[in-house]
Amino acid sequence: MRIKLFLDEDSQSSSLISALRLHDVDVLTVNETNRNGLTDESQLDFASAENRVIYTYNVGDFFQLHTEYLTNGKTHNGFIIGEQDRYNIGEQMRRLLRIIEFVSPDETENQIFFISNF
Repeated sequence: MRIKLFLDEDSQSSSLISALRLHDVDVLTVNETNRNGLTDESQLDFASAENRVIYTYNVGDFFQLHTEYLTNGKTHNGFIIGEQDRYNIGEQMRRLLRIIEFVSPDETENQIFFISNF
């Protein structure tokens, strides 16, 4: 089994989505699920309920949300922090594929992954 992704409003580039799907990655986006404009917490809860890991560029808000979840004994299915200005679409795709290759869905609960580490 492989990690399934949920791309938030920041990271849902059509080029990235197409590239990931060409590599058989299971990807859903905020737009596809009609979840535009909802809170980050709502997006994280949805992704977790769907056994998906969020891919976002929003490090500040999601890191704070991660801390709040752990403090309050809540769990989430994890998220991956990307860097839009640092990596082009091809490099983001390659790094996401490495994460998917080396991290199992069982290892994502309450975890934060940075694409810069892959």
